[in-house]
Amino acid sequence: MAQDINVLALVKGAERYVFLYNDASRAATLRVLGRYASNPDLSFSWYDAAVLSQKIRQESQQAPATRPRFSLPLPTDGEETS
Repeated sequence: MAQDINVLALVKGAERYVFLYNDASRAATLRVLGRYASNPDLSFSWYDAAVLSQKIRQESQQAPATRPRFSLPLPTDGEETS
């Protein structure tokens, strides 16, 4: 069975921060956010780390079965049945 890969991205000026993680590496990803925020050579701030970590935590609280991967209209959407 394939594991889902989560993608989290932040664009700040010319810098791009893209984080790819799965459920097993969620805690390590949260630690990386803290390391990036404490690095004075990056524009990545503690606010950025807080916002992104909140998104990671919110995503982890949603059950995979209830979280749709795509939001596509059904063929019957907008059609009246007789």
